[in-house]
Amino acid sequence: MLTPRFAKGYVSYASSVLVSSLSVAVLAVSVLPGVFTGGGTRPWRRGRVEDLRASAQEAKDGAAAAFYEVDTAQRELRITLETIAAADSSPQAARAAADFATLSDRVDNVSAHYITVVDAHDLDSAQLDADGANRARQALTAARTELGTVKGELARFAQRLAPLQERAESQLAQVAPAVERARQALRAATEALDAARAAGTRADEPAAALAALGPELRLLGEGAGRHGVQATIRRAEDVSRRATALAADVARLPERAAEIDRRLSSLRTRADAIANRAEQVEPVLSELRRRFTAPCWQDLQHVPEQAAASVAEARELLGRAGRARDEQRFGEATEGLTTVHALLGRTDEAVGAARERLRLLNEVSSDPSREIERTQFAVRDAQRLAMAGRSVPDPRHAGPLDAAVTRLERAVADLEHGGRHPDYWRFLSETEGVRATAAAVVEEIRAGRA
Repeated sequence: MLTPRFAKGYVSYASSVLVSSLSVAVLAVSVLPGVFTGGGTRPWRRGRVEDLRASAQEAKDGAAAAFYEVDTAQRELRITLETIAAADSSPQAARAAADFATLSDRVDNVSAHYITVVDAHDLDSAQLDADGANRARQALTAARTELGTVKGELARFAQRLAPLQERAESQLAQVAPAVERARQALRAATEALDAARAAGTRADEPAAALAALGPELRLLGEGAGRHGVQATIRRAEDVSRRATALAADVARLPERAAEIDRRLSSLRTRADAIANRAEQVEPVLSELRRRFTAPCWQDLQHVPEQAAASVAEARELLGRAGRARDEQRFGEATEGLTTVHALLGRTDEAVGAARERLRLLNEVSSDPSREIERTQFAVRDAQRLAMAGRSVPDPRHAGPLDAAVTRLERAVADLEHGGRHPDYWRFLSETEGVRATAAAVVEEIRAGRA
């Protein structure tokens, strides 16, 4: 039990403690409002702005990554389209290029909008408030979403291009080997030419042909990207073919020289033989003039002088070819020999025509029946073929054959009424024409039945 004195002191102590407690409470109440107003407001708002700034920065980083991915995809597709265009000129490739141009315009617009959004919001600015940070975050998020959309469109477009790209790459894979083969062929031709010159052969013509391939090699070096895949492959194959042929020609130069020598000797001998035969044409013409009418020999009367002129021309050409061979202009020599061969062939035929004419006229004048029977047999053979398996001949065949029969009858009648000197050459020409008509009908019938 407390004494009155002690109790009084305890009450006094408790009162003082209570007062102190109340004072602290009052002080706390008086201080607390200051936390939410006045000096305590700024730190709280700054924290909220920084959170929004960080969120906006995150959106900006995401949009930047999306922009980079879109830009990379667009550039890769552009390279792919260039590859396809170089290798493929099909309508599908042209449509793909047009579609990409449209899609690329859309991508450019989205990219430009993204750049505009980035430029419009400075996230590092000290004046950035909560509303500004929030607007920036929303705008950058929308830009990122839009970039993601066009990225998906680019990916789908790339999938559509896959078959064209595969085909183009397959064709491009042929370019390098083709160009390498062309280079190797040129190298082989150059080595063959050097070896020929070392052996004493001038080989000017192959050297000029090889030099002409220089520009083609330069064009091959410019690549398929500039000239197209197919054009480059064709050019490489052409260079390979020409260079290989040049190497073979150079290797054959000694053989060509020997061949030209043989042809020169042979054609000189033939020219001499034709000249000798041409000298014998005049006696044949004299006999033709004496025994037959003018239409039988008029076309032959200039054969001797024409043959002499042709032989003289041939000998002159042979001289030029010989000089070209000595100077190792083998192409020129070969061309000259070819001309001489054709000229002597025509001359030989003309010289032989006079003697052959005399032989034919002798045969028909002594017994024209053999020529008539020969021609009648040709016509009857054609008529039998035209009637085979038919009761009535085809008018397309019957008409020419009937005309041929009439023509033969008229030729025989003219011969019989020609007097002492009928035109045997006209008769032979007519019978030959009749046989040609019959042969044409036979050929037509067989072709139709085949």
